[in-house]
Amino acid sequence: MNDENDNHPQPGQPGEVVFGRRTEAPEPSPPAAAGPPQGSVPPEGTYRTDYVARSPEEILQPRDVPPPARRSRHARNRLVVFLNFCMSLVVLAFLGMGATFYFGKLRFEEAGPLQRARTIVIEDGSSLDRIAATLQGQGIITSDFIFSQGVKATRNTQALKAGEYAFKPGMSMREVMDTIVSGKGIIHKVSIPEGWTSYQIMQRIAENDVLEGDMPQEVPLEGSLLPDTYPFQRGTTRKEIIDQMQRQQTRYLKQIWDRRIDGLPISSPEELVVLASIVEKETGKADERPRVASVFINRLNKGMRLQSDPTILYGLFGGQGKPKDRPIFKSDIDRPTPYNTYQIDGLPPTPIANPGIAAMEAVANPSRTEDLYFVADGTGGHVFATTLKEHNDNVTRWRAIEKRLQEEAKKAAAETGTAAGLEEMAGSGPSGEPADTTSQ
Repeated sequence: MNDENDNHPQPGQPGEVVFGRRTEAPEPSPPAAAGPPQGSVPPEGTYRTDYVARSPEEILQPRDVPPPARRSRHARNRLVVFLNFCMSLVVLAFLGMGATFYFGKLRFEEAGPLQRARTIVIEDGSSLDRIAATLQGQGIITSDFIFSQGVKATRNTQALKAGEYAFKPGMSMREVMDTIVSGKGIIHKVSIPEGWTSYQIMQRIAENDVLEGDMPQEVPLEGSLLPDTYPFQRGTTRKEIIDQMQRQQTRYLKQIWDRRIDGLPISSPEELVVLASIVEKETGKADERPRVASVFINRLNKGMRLQSDPTILYGLFGGQGKPKDRPIFKSDIDRPTPYNTYQIDGLPPTPIANPGIAAMEAVANPSRTEDLYFVADGTGGHVFATTLKEHNDNVTRWRAIEKRLQEEAKKAAAETGTAAGLEEMAGSGPSGEPADTTSQ
């Protein structure tokens, strides 16, 4: 029984018949071929029996990390290290300069600290540092250093001009700089009235406390200065004003002489100035000058003496003028001087004052009249006549007016207890002198 059982194959062994099917013995496996390394992904379409599953974290981790590159031998050179350091310093310096320039520009253009308008004088030859220190000391700017650097950055160091400047509240340092660069400082003026002598003009210029410099040693020639109002800035010298007056006189005289009418009894620009000075002294009314000029032109054309009272005074007292306490005597008319047109024929040798443009133009283009005489009318003007009889009637009326004015002056002096103004009220001409032109 047992032997029989031993002769039969065991179930599941090769050759065994299991449920009527014989099992075949498996063929021996060929030796394992060399495949991809463990853990690698097999080619598509193949099956790996030696594939070992890995977690996602293990898959993301590199298995073979290359070693870091070795530092270049040149990069480790000391010269290269030094050059890199220098380049870094240059870059930092440029960044610092840029930041400094930016914030300095903001400070240079921001509103200044000045609360009230202020005037300062920048003297000629002042350096930038001195100007900046003055501005900061006067509270006009906040920083003399920033102001100086701003002026240098805008290349205006040599453009700052001396003068007297007025600064408004809140002006920025840039506005302060622009004001000084422009040279537009405070404008002063000196006014010279028409009909003043050169001596009187020199006195006014000498007394001006804004003008600088010494006066000329000699008084300019009579009639060589043009009366006018002359603007100037602080720092202007007295000689510069005098030179300007002479240049203006030369300029306008040439223009007026070129526009003169034909037939005038004067032969040169100098003679025009002489006659214009007499017209200037005879009347202060602009609308009368051409007519007064026509009287003297008509007299010269007829060979008559001019008989102008202002020429008597200039012959006696010169450019300094008549003293206020010295009356005019009738005998003065008979005193011979080179300027007394009651005693000489034609024109005086020089002007008796410095005429203005209007008086010179009146002589170059006088009114067309036949007048030969004029006398004061008591109102600051004159009444004109063509005949001696008519003129004498006018003189008689003027004497009555003159007498009344003197009585009123005496009465006013008695009431006020002073004689001030007596001579002024008694006078008839523009300068308080008698202004009658009569025929001998």
